[in-house]
Amino acid sequence: MEREKLLELISQMTLEEKVGMCSGADFWHLKGVERLGIPSVMVTDGPHGLRKQAEAGDHLGINESEKAVCFPAGCATASSFDRELIRKQGETIGQECQAMDVSTILGPAMNIKRSPLCGRNFEYYSEDPLVSSELAAALIEGVQSKNVGTSAKHFVANNQEKRRMTSSSDMDERTLREIYLTSFEGAIKKAKPWTVMNSYNRVNGEFVGDSHELLTGVLRDEWGFDGYVVSDWGAVNDRVTALKAGLDLEMPHGSDENDQMIVDAVRNGTLDESVVDTTCERILNIIFKYTENRDETAVFDYEKDHETAAEVEAGCMVLLKNDNNILPLDASKKIAFIGKYAKSPRYQGGGSSHINSWKVESALEAVEGLADVTFAAGYDDVKDEIDEKLQEEAVKTAQEADVAVLFIGLPDSFESEGYDRKHLNLPNCQNELVRKVLEVQKNVVVVLHNGSPVVMPWMNEVSGILETYLGGEAVGKATVNILFGKENPSGHLAETFPLKLSDTPCYLTYGKGFDHADYQEGVFTGYRYYTSKEMKTAFPFGHGLSYTTFEYNDLTVNKSEMNDTDQLTVSVKVKNTGNMKGKAVVQLYVSAPVTELVRPVRELRAFDKVELDVGEEKTVTFELNDRAFAYWNTLIHDWYVEDGTYKVMIGENADDMVLETEVLVHSTKKLPKTYSLNTCLGELMTDPDAQVVMGPFMQGMAQNQGAVEMAEAQENDESGVVNQEMMAAMMEGMPLRQLLSFVPGIKREMLEQMVEALNNNVKNN
Repeated sequence: MEREKLLELISQMTLEEKVGMCSGADFWHLKGVERLGIPSVMVTDGPHGLRKQAEAGDHLGINESEKAVCFPAGCATASSFDRELIRKQGETIGQECQAMDVSTILGPAMNIKRSPLCGRNFEYYSEDPLVSSELAAALIEGVQSKNVGTSAKHFVANNQEKRRMTSSSDMDERTLREIYLTSFEGAIKKAKPWTVMNSYNRVNGEFVGDSHELLTGVLRDEWGFDGYVVSDWGAVNDRVTALKAGLDLEMPHGSDENDQMIVDAVRNGTLDESVVDTTCERILNIIFKYTENRDETAVFDYEKDHETAAEVEAGCMVLLKNDNNILPLDASKKIAFIGKYAKSPRYQGGGSSHINSWKVESALEAVEGLADVTFAAGYDDVKDEIDEKLQEEAVKTAQEADVAVLFIGLPDSFESEGYDRKHLNLPNCQNELVRKVLEVQKNVVVVLHNGSPVVMPWMNEVSGILETYLGGEAVGKATVNILFGKENPSGHLAETFPLKLSDTPCYLTYGKGFDHADYQEGVFTGYRYYTSKEMKTAFPFGHGLSYTTFEYNDLTVNKSEMNDTDQLTVSVKVKNTGNMKGKAVVQLYVSAPVTELVRPVRELRAFDKVELDVGEEKTVTFELNDRAFAYWNTLIHDWYVEDGTYKVMIGENADDMVLETEVLVHSTKKLPKTYSLNTCLGELMTDPDAQVVMGPFMQGMAQNQGAVEMAEAQENDESGVVNQEMMAAMMEGMPLRQLLSFVPGIKREMLEQMVEALNNNVKNN
């Protein structure tokens, strides 16, 4: 609807009707105004499929929803590194929304994986903000291409389930900007979601829903978001404060008390009615964007969408290990499928995103007609207890086979919305099963079903490991296609698998504190920490094997020197040197120059996924702007590029760089400076602005008789007590005021005049 018509419509609404639009009609519906032709529309959960509850609504997945197709969860889809594939998933979900008359789907979930312990990590994409933002943007674009809205969530820093409704995520400004806000920024600017959902938690003591700085200053004024902000269900602290801050829609509908607070605030003059009008306009704009583009002919093609779910999952699976090319499997061999998840896979997480799946296709069902496979359950995942009978049957089945494929993972009770994990272990009964099978069978492949990293004590003993994550209802079909080589694995880890929990960056602080989460690790999340510490991991960020091999050559940049206002074009050739068609994930990392600033040793700044036939070579090109080299500078509260030589690298993963080149980057921004008698000589001698003033002074000081005598004494010292390195270090860290003590003839007045001249020079420039 045109804005003029919207404003005309709003002008006809009573104050109570306008305020009423600011909260839901019930658990899943927005209010309408029948007399003015404003319809009530439905929203529903669904980062990876529709959870449309026809009857009583709830936000934890307790009450059953209508049948729908369950797609791979965010933990899996991020591993695809494939924008086009995830866009296709979004298009499919958008079509399903049209068929089921759902105006907005509540996703994608795009919080950073600060720790692998977060109970909701299975929904989230990555520990890296670029991957999270790019894959979220692809899903948003796909869904909204069908004229259905999305809700980017949970904005922002919702990184734990412990006391998530009141806990404060406490961090410095740079960490918030570089890691947690960046995860949302790119997707909001690029894909323009219709709505954004604010998180329950506080940031640095203030509820996100009450934060004008975040909801208006950052989200709207800086990033240009023009949809409405909806609360997470029950995430409203103070309704009037939240409305002023930019929280438009409160969900779900509870009592009418919060609406009355808004009405009272307008009538007593503490809230300008124009704020209500603006909020009403944002909400109505999205309502009509959907209803005026409603596709009455849309159908929910369950079978077709199930096949799409299988296609998406096949592109997400990560081949972690493949010793002696045990995979793909030879269908003529005796193969044993062992583990409950081969028959009843764990394919989705618990909580608000839980889908009532149309059907679930297991690996045991999918392999029928392809190979002669024996099966043994091996364990029951209801309790972590060894069932001797099931285990003995599994060991015997494995012993009689040529290859044993073990389907294991985390049961529902180990990870879910609402609580965090306490450890990274698989159930003991499953680890014991793997150990027992290894005693009788040397050819063992493990297939993992889990929503987040696990510790694998048998990692070095098994021949193959395939990470399926929580792969959606068609996970069995996708798994069989990968295992038998009908499809080539192409997923890469979007998160690090540590060797042990105590290796993780926030190990000492995660889950600690009553109502405050202390982000002491700062910007060193995930691989930024492990690579900077040169710490060995089980599997690094970006890792993923293939049934073919790839070779990278000819890394080139279009300039070796540039300003931060320039674009840098980077190209690299990638060739399929193996004997099977496959997809390569080209990862570009940037390493900053070593300066006084603490920065990660390298950061992912671009990526692309390319498909190559056997022997085929393609050139992949990236465009890098200033953000590829920048950090968030708290002096100017903006992105800033330091002068220096940056390395541009192509990596097979975050640990292994295969090509690199360099580019000299010059900053065009001036940082604010204030000089004082405590400014050190080393800083002044490397500061071009200071050199203008310091040059004549230093020349005069060098001719000072006292300074000359000191220099001569050093040159004639044969004791070794004073050396040039020591003197240089002392001079670098010496504040100007100390010249009064060490250089005869220097007066405080002289130094104060110089400081004044330095500061005047900064003002004039």
